[in-house]
Amino acid sequence: MTETLSVVMERHIPHPPEKIWRALTQPHLIAEWLMETDFAASVGHRFDFRAEWGSVNCEVLEVEPHRSLSYTWGDSRLKSIVTWTLTPVGAGTTLRMEQTGFKPDQPRYFQGAQAGWPRFLDNLDRVLDNLD
Repeated sequence: MTETLSVVMERHIPHPPEKIWRALTQPHLIAEWLMETDFAASVGHRFDFRAEWGSVNCEVLEVEPHRSLSYTWGDSRLKSIVTWTLTPVGAGTTLRMEQTGFKPDQPRYFQGAQAGWPRFLDNLDRVLDNLD
């Protein structure tokens, strides 16, 4: 089995899991912090994320409302899985994002994820701050 690399981001967010869940699963909100999408929180749903540079193909693998969400993320060369985990902590939530499946011979994908996810999560913070 080929060893793979992962990108893991963890943040404490001063909002309840239910509010973060909305931003992770409602297409119009996802578009504000990540990319345009036809996402639906339904296991087996196939969707994509679209940006000016292209798109990634995805399929929902796991949905546990307000707790965890997992989907494939890839193209013809990349086969990865993104998993979101929401853990209530005090008045907020610890949000963990893990993207697994980067092969050692795919440094551009891995470096792109390392650079991209912090920006996406900063955008997510702004969306949540403005969400009622």
